[in-house]
Amino acid sequence: MRLFLAAALMLASTTAWAQQNPPSPNPPSPNPPTLAPALAPLGFLLGDWSGGGNTADGGTARGTSIIQAVAGGGGLLRRDHTDLMGKDGKPVPGAGFDQIMLIYPQDGTLHADYLDGQHTIHYTSAQVTAGESVTFLADATPATPGFRLGYTRLGATTLHVKFEMLPPGAPGYMTVAEGDVKRRK
Repeated sequence: MRLFLAAALMLASTTAWAQQNPPSPNPPSPNPPTLAPALAPLGFLLGDWSGGGNTADGGTARGTSIIQAVAGGGGLLRRDHTDLMGKDGKPVPGAGFDQIMLIYPQDGTLHADYLDGQHTIHYTSAQVTAGESVTFLADATPATPGFRLGYTRLGATTLHVKFEMLPPGAPGYMTVAEGDVKRRK
């Protein structure tokens, strides 16, 4: 749960932090492939993003995210790195981690698979407003929570991100993290 929270919280934007950090080591290609028709409405997600925010335990999370076209435009790959800081502002030992999410069309809808080395989330559907927003959905089961991950375009350089969880048996979703990310490139 803490890693899900931290991964999502890194999406809350801190412009000052973004200005202090160098570009990511693997920036998106300057000539990305044309996206498959099912992915074209998500072109607004492409880029090199940064953000940070507060964690539920009073610490902070900060990180970077690169979203780029892969497999000849047949998928989108999100690669993130997140670092966690304690209440004292110092790095939490062993709390830096990487995560990936592959977004792809299958059977007439968009799917996405998230992995951070300890957790996976299989988003099995998405609600899309072309060029403006996407919300990925992972249904709850009796043993696992459900999740919603939404991106809304606020302009050419800003995305609003909201990550929610539906614990098994709970009446509704709870917001785990919400914030804005800024485009670095």
